[in-house]
Amino acid sequence: MTKTGLFISFEGIDGAGKSTHIEGLAAAFKAQGRQVTLTREPGGTPLAEKLRELVLHDAMDPLTEALLVFAARRDHLNQVIEPALARGDVVLCDRFTDATFAYQGGGRGFDLDVLRQLEQWVQGRAEGLRQPDVTVWFELDPAIAAERLASARVPDRFEAQPVAFFQQVSGGYAARAEVDAQRFVRLNAAQTREAVWQQLHQQFVQRGLLSAQ
Repeated sequence: MTKTGLFISFEGIDGAGKSTHIEGLAAAFKAQGRQVTLTREPGGTPLAEKLRELVLHDAMDPLTEALLVFAARRDHLNQVIEPALARGDVVLCDRFTDATFAYQGGGRGFDLDVLRQLEQWVQGRAEGLRQPDVTVWFELDPAIAAERLASARVPDRFEAQPVAFFQQVSGGYAARAEVDAQRFVRLNAAQTREAVWQQLHQQFVQRGLLSAQ
């Protein structure tokens, strides 16, 4: 097993159950002797967590929202993600830039060209654009996700959106997956927790990133 840094993002609409499996994947990598950095977006640093609270709870226009998300991402990359990858860690991130294209681009209908420009500014490096090595997408019918969220905590600005919004978000994810299919692991998140985990584990074994044991 190589000890070079590995960047994995988890994506999906609210209610898809992705967060449930991040800890499991972290444990699987730790069991194989890997150091794991577990983080999230927006967030991951003190500054980015403050920006997260603004994005989730304060009213704003789509451009302001996108700028705050990418500002948080820049700090997150500089303070957490890049240093962890340089150490050889496995970085597991609950959402990354695909979420911005899905939620702000697909859900809000914001200009994708502006998002691409922000992506270049924030994630550009001499070696090329910083993207996850693997993105796990938990695909789920928005109607099913809405049922799961019905009994959840008080919803934030995104969780409170109608099903039609999440249908557009799902379309945003599908567009990203189509462009970069090799990076994406697509999971059927409508199944039981155990079945979803089996899908997830098998995909990482097939990619040579985890052993079969």
